[in-house]
Amino acid sequence: EMAGAAGLELTAEIQLNIAVQACLPVLNLGLDWYRGWTSIVVYPGEFLVPRSLTDDDGVVHEYTEPIAGEAWDGGPLLLSWEDSQAAGTDDGEAYSVVIHEFAHKIDLLNGDADGVPPFSAALHPGLDARLWRDTLADAYARFIAELEIIEGELPPEVDSESSAADPYYAHLPLDAYAAQDEGEFFAVSSEAFFVDPARLERAFPHWYALLAAFFRQDPRVAA
Repeated sequence: EMAGAAGLELTAEIQLNIAVQACLPVLNLGLDWYRGWTSIVVYPGEFLVPRSLTDDDGVVHEYTEPIAGEAWDGGPLLLSWEDSQAAGTDDGEAYSVVIHEFAHKIDLLNGDADGVPPFSAALHPGLDARLWRDTLADAYARFIAELEIIEGELPPEVDSESSAADPYYAHLPLDAYAAQDEGEFFAVSSEAFFVDPARLERAFPHWYALLAAFFRQDPRVAA
């Protein structure tokens, strides 16, 4: 079920747009892979989420973070309608906040969002957790290494968080956010898998092959 928030009035266009994107990851898996939760909350644009962070000295820092989407473990999935419409490629960067957050929901089915979703003996006969973890770890490590090279080459006057750094990060095969952890790497990879599959396959062919086996489809062939 979908509900509008912060004054957003849901329309058929909004619901269909989100639903079509959300169906892509489970097209050949089935809707049961979205089990355990029922609600999608849609905001007009980015929304604020309270955060709490404890630093190395034990000091708790509380703040609010503007985000475009979030998947709560066992709870609703939150989306920005403005960002949901932006699915596609922008300056070579694959983007779909809808696919990203729904990929997290699949990942959460067997515990933490650690980049290792559950496998079905019937649907995934050639997959096992060890192969998946090894391939994920290799692709993730290579991505981190490439990111570190780019950040090391940034001129001192260029802020890594500013738009001036975008041309440097554009050389990455995935959004730099994929470097947060392996769970985010899986979610960002899932975006790229459906939005810009050829680029992902060129960068990480073995990882791409596992994603194709898991989602039971190859968007390159479909295209």
